[in-house]
Amino acid sequence: MLKVTKLDVYYGTIHALHEISFEVHQGEIVTLIGANGAGKTSILHSISGLIPIKAGEISFSNQPIKGMAADRIVGLGLAQVPEGRRIFANLTVMDNLELGAYLRKDKQEIKADYEMVFDRFPRLRERIRQVAGTLSGGEQQMLAIGRTLMSRPKLILMDEPSMGLSPLLVKEIFGIIKEINRTGTTILLVEQNANLALSIANRAYVLETGKIVLQGEARELAASEEIRKAYLGG
Repeated sequence: MLKVTKLDVYYGTIHALHEISFEVHQGEIVTLIGANGAGKTSILHSISGLIPIKAGEISFSNQPIKGMAADRIVGLGLAQVPEGRRIFANLTVMDNLELGAYLRKDKQEIKADYEMVFDRFPRLRERIRQVAGTLSGGEQQMLAIGRTLMSRPKLILMDEPSMGLSPLLVKEIFGIIKEINRTGTTILLVEQNANLALSIANRAYVLETGKIVLQGEARELAASEEIRKAYLGG
């Protein structure tokens, strides 16, 4: 479904990503793990069309998307839940969800998808006219995911969904991520909590300073002594 081949990204003179290559197959949860600054978010932004790519190729459903405008990429069915939520804080919950569907014209299906989002996140239904900036951190994360679902994505890029949330809310959000995947949406997950990411993923890639240094089945990597010492707290 997604294929990244020899991706190189620079920030000025800084070589941020070095010949990154990986694949995500339909129906999978694939996770990218690594320390802060390893290049995980840069990979997601490259795929989403948010930063320029120096070299390499990216294809989604066998269609090249390198250099494509970000809104066109969303229109193809690839959407991102950004790090830090990035909701529109001065707009209402409903406004944010409407913006998630801004490329769509299928009004009846859009209505049905609002109900799907509210069924999945009942707290958003309760706060439908509330200004999004006044929501709790967990509710804002739910809104960010709901807004992305409104674009009817085939593949979701999720960037640090547990950031700043209590353990109880993290458990809830990750349960929702698994449910979204079970209903047919493929997920590429970036998550600082490597234990949690590996517990729900099918496969994983490990990054260090802009390079993939390990890859494999999530279960096997979670059991690896090398990975445990480096990323899983011993």
